[in-house]
Amino acid sequence: MKHLDEAKKARKNAYVPYSHFKVGATILLKDGTYVHGANIENAAYPLANCAERSALFSLYSQGYKKEDIVSMTIVADTDHPVSPCGACRQVIHELVPKGTPIYLANLKGEIKETDPDDLLPYAFEEFEGDKDA
Repeated sequence: MKHLDEAKKARKNAYVPYSHFKVGATILLKDGTYVHGANIENAAYPLANCAERSALFSLYSQGYKKEDIVSMTIVADTDHPVSPCGACRQVIHELVPKGTPIYLANLKGEIKETDPDDLLPYAFEEFEGDKDA
């Protein structure tokens, strides 16, 4: 599966001197482009960034939008398909279109397909401004 191969490529760029837990994420766009993300750690742990958010923030920084996204794949060396953290689930819910396939995988090739709503069924919704104004 090309998506999984691309996520494994992204994983190689992880900077994880503290946890040694490499995660890779890739987002397939409608034009065939893959945007990669890897987790990046820091000695001040709250300043680290997960692979999923790295990929999504990179995608938006490059001028792409949620409408350009076809799928997202995340991979790590885990016993079962890797699961995004809560912060990533919230960001995915807002920045990835509803119904978009999200593939959670491990290095053994096990894959679970899900989507933004299944990952975070009670997500904060996008801010729509002050409705009383």
